[in-house]
Amino acid sequence: MNDCWEQIIDHPLGKRGLKPREKGLTMVIDKGLGLRELRDLLEIAGSYLDLLKLGFGTSLLYKEKLVKMKIELCQEYQIKIYPGGTLMEIAMFQGRYEAYLEQAGKLGFKIIEISDGTIPLNAEKREDCIKQAVRAGFTVLTELGKKNPKAVLSPKQLWIQGQKDLANGAWKTIIEARESGKGIGIYNPKGEIEEAKLMALLENCEDHNKIIWEAPLKNQQINLIKRLGSAVNLGNIQPQDLLALEALRTGLRADTLPSAYTLTNKTYHS
Repeated sequence: MNDCWEQIIDHPLGKRGLKPREKGLTMVIDKGLGLRELRDLLEIAGSYLDLLKLGFGTSLLYKEKLVKMKIELCQEYQIKIYPGGTLMEIAMFQGRYEAYLEQAGKLGFKIIEISDGTIPLNAEKREDCIKQAVRAGFTVLTELGKKNPKAVLSPKQLWIQGQKDLANGAWKTIIEARESGKGIGIYNPKGEIEEAKLMALLENCEDHNKIIWEAPLKNQQINLIKRLGSAVNLGNIQPQDLLALEALRTGLRADTLPSAYTLTNKTYHS
């Protein structure tokens, strides 16, 4: 953590817990960061990054040496790096899931995502995929929801699946919102939270810390932080927004600073 100001200024919404964290997770989507770009990002904000997803199927486009170097760099900063769920789905429909797990382990990945955002995956096969990955030594994330806006599952259906995933060994489960954050999951086509969907999910979920909410847009991040607190798990954050999100979480930005008044009953004067 940067302590250059901390002797004289408090974080209005409180300091963040140290890594490895179980809540307040931030997942960044990496759509092609070069090694030097990634190193710069981690030098500036590595303390605030918990998960780095190599988006979509982009892992297949890297040279093996570069993948391993990115993995090693992330591990230096206690960051869990993993290939996007789309790559797992491709391996599944090609009948190569076991080989996929084996190769992921050889490359150095410790965590994988299991999803069915594009392909059909019945309950029995999904359970088997999770348990196979756990037996192979991976930490497992699962994703809930389809990438096609027309293939909508109700919040209750989503969380029934989420509960099954967690019972089968998943660490956390992700609410799908895609890269755009519009017209998917809990968001309407404008990227605004649909109140009824959010409330239905929260009512059915006993432990909100088990959910990672994909929230690529600033208004979504603000809304979820205000509703669920600074320790809400947020995902699909753009790399350039990592430090800005941390400022939102800790009240170091005008959008969430007013919340500190409610929590502390203090009045700050210039």
